[in-house]
Amino acid sequence: MPNQKVISMLGLARRAGKLSMGHDMAQHALFGHKAKLLLFCSDVSPRLVSEFEKTIELHHFKVKVIKTDITIDEIYFGVGYKAGVIAVDDENFAKKIISLLEQ
Repeated sequence: MPNQKVISMLGLARRAGKLSMGHDMAQHALFGHKAKLLLFCSDVSPRLVSEFEKTIELHHFKVKVIKTDITIDEIYFGVGYKAGVIAVDDENFAKKIISLLEQ
């Protein structure tokens, strides 16, 4: 169950204040050069993903983008906030989450 571990790690990151959750907050983190990792839930619209990918390409942001198989509801139950896109604003949390997703 790597998803459960990822959700737990996201919960820790949220309590540490290292997540920007939702469209506007994630975009703000990108433009503020805080975002180290962008996670998309499996049930977000392709248009949302495309919008962020175009923004990253246009502005040459150095951020890893991962489309997960975690749903918005799973994020909501695990983290307490309903969001389809999440920016992880801490290098160490980002590395750990990436390693958990790649298991």
